[in-house]
Amino acid sequence: PATTPAELARKGQIYRQVLSLLLAGRRPGFYLAADYEALARLTNRYLHLLADAGVIDPVLRDAALKARLEFRNDVPPSAAQIYIATKATEQLRDQLVSMLHLPDLYALDRLDLSGWSSIDTAAQRRISTVLSSLGDQAYEHSLGRYGEQLLGSATPARIAWSVVLYERGADCNFVRIRADSLNEPFDINAGAKLQLGSTAKLRTLITYLDIVDALHGRFVALPRDQLLVIADSAKDDPITRWAAGWMAKTKGRGLQAMLDAAMQRTYSGSPGTYFTGGGMQSFANFAKWENHAVPTVADAFTNSINNAFIRLIRDIVSYEIAQDGTQVSELLNDRDDPARMTYLRRFADQEGRVYLNRFWRDYRGRTPDEALDLLASRTRPDPRRLAVVFLSVHPNARRAALGAFLAQHLPQAEISDDELWELYRKSGPSQFSLRDRGYLAGIHPLELWLVRYLQQHPNATLAEVTAASAEVRQEVYTWLFDSHSPFQQNMRIRMLLEEDAFDKILQDWRRQGYPFGRLVPSDGTAIGSSGDRPDALADLMGIIVNDGVRLPTVDLRRLQFAAGTPYETDMIAAPQPQRVLASEVAKTVQRALSSVVSKGTGKAVSGVYRTPDGAPLPIGGKTGTGDNRYDHFGRGGRLISQRVVDRTATFVFYLGNRFYGTITAYVPGQAAAEYHFSSALAVHLLKALQPQLEPLLNTPISSSGPALSQLPTPEISEGPGASSPASD
Repeated sequence: PATTPAELARKGQIYRQVLSLLLAGRRPGFYLAADYEALARLTNRYLHLLADAGVIDPVLRDAALKARLEFRNDVPPSAAQIYIATKATEQLRDQLVSMLHLPDLYALDRLDLSGWSSIDTAAQRRISTVLSSLGDQAYEHSLGRYGEQLLGSATPARIAWSVVLYERGADCNFVRIRADSLNEPFDINAGAKLQLGSTAKLRTLITYLDIVDALHGRFVALPRDQLLVIADSAKDDPITRWAAGWMAKTKGRGLQAMLDAAMQRTYSGSPGTYFTGGGMQSFANFAKWENHAVPTVADAFTNSINNAFIRLIRDIVSYEIAQDGTQVSELLNDRDDPARMTYLRRFADQEGRVYLNRFWRDYRGRTPDEALDLLASRTRPDPRRLAVVFLSVHPNARRAALGAFLAQHLPQAEISDDELWELYRKSGPSQFSLRDRGYLAGIHPLELWLVRYLQQHPNATLAEVTAASAEVRQEVYTWLFDSHSPFQQNMRIRMLLEEDAFDKILQDWRRQGYPFGRLVPSDGTAIGSSGDRPDALADLMGIIVNDGVRLPTVDLRRLQFAAGTPYETDMIAAPQPQRVLASEVAKTVQRALSSVVSKGTGKAVSGVYRTPDGAPLPIGGKTGTGDNRYDHFGRGGRLISQRVVDRTATFVFYLGNRFYGTITAYVPGQAAAEYHFSSALAVHLLKALQPQLEPLLNTPISSSGPALSQLPTPEISEGPGASSPASD
């Protein structure tokens, strides 16, 4: 009730506002943006109708008639969103939308559903508090995180952090902490493909040991004489040669003994230049002393020596090539080997597709004249070159049309009738092959062909273009098929052999949980050039800790629908364990990870964590530093330009036999150029988090798994058809 004139005026204003909004719903674009007076007249008419019908009294009618609406010219500023505090919950809610095949979160909020998560909310809160304080320089100094390979002069506030901790259960692994400091929806742990540096050595080591495991199965029952023959014939396959020789000389042929011996094989750490990834590449070590080292595989892993692992993956590539029966030395030296032409035709088809796709993106959707003008602009303004371009696209054109084209593109040139006739007579397609015309025009032959084809088939799709160009792609590479070019041929054959080998390596990495469908076919993959994800590395760590068996990772353990109704339904995760690695391989890798912490790149955390009775907690892990940038070099290796993409530091680790996880530092964009930290920064954060993690690490083991936390109920209003706020 309004008891004063001011209260009555306010009451009338509010009534007019609500009524106007309801009426504007008929034509909101018109009433709320185009014609305010039309909305005022409509509202006044309805106020009279409402009063005449007795819905409102005349006093309220008159107060509302006197009120005036105010319209905003600008959208009001939205409130700043704080993601950090609720990020883990929001990720679980997004996961539920996907699991339940719902269209959006709105639909989720209107289900009668409660969910229980494995995340330890108390530990999550403690870790989040630390992460939110890491941008403060005084706090960073108190943690001892300034120094060599740690924080430098750049502000620590730009570094985003992610900490994820998992706990092994009897039948599945539980997410216990999922925290990060990035106040955005982006999930550092699982949301992108990041360059994580030397963590790739963990996957490379496992692939190597998997090969040794496979060779053990092949050789264990063979007699010594046969093993020596195999070793002698495996000239292009160093791993098989070593395995057969070791087995021939050893009485105890157990798998564990062979894996231990494989870890003691040596590889030089000296820098070298190799043909890989389609060109000559060289790789640097982190420390100068590594250039002169000849470490064992175990020591190279412990100290993360780059060039030793480059040589290791080269041996892995050689092994994969040899599995198809390919003798590389014979293939490259015997020019009469029919397999050579098979590889060369495949290369011509493959590279031709790459060029066609590129040209297709440039010319699709253009008119014939626009396409021809673009083609002409891609060569030097020379009469002979332009004549070849024009006649390749219009082979039946008259001499006058050629003259008009040259006059358009060479307005300053004076071309006589005799010169024009000579160009017309000697530049047409009948005079030269497509390959030669491309050379004369200074344009890729497939680009000439594509523009001509699109003139005849303007609506052709890329698939149709690709199919129509099959023979043409072979034709333009006849120079490669020439037997007088063995060097060029061998280079391309080696590229294809390497690609095939990396396709096989990818299958092993995918079995380990590698999240992407392609590896960069380069030895640089051994030190991180193919990228990875922290959560995928954690999945691999869970396999290693669980003796080679993958247990499903669970963050939503239980869902309850319609509690207390006849439709009540409880759903609990039903895990399906899967063996990924031989138990002996998992144990060997776990010892290698332990060595990284006890005496290698992760030793800053050695001895920091303790069991409840004071004994050192066994810790292992693998470090990795990603410095992702595009460098463009000129002649002589001179750096022309550089674009910095991001910088990362990662530590994937296990703590005892129950817990494992990842810590990742991430600086995106050009700002990453200001930072020079290494993976030691991530290791030092795990060290600093010991007080916050200790209460969780020391909780007693429960046969039913960790205690579950019910997800909070979202604050929502009732929607259409909802009788009460829904549970999350």
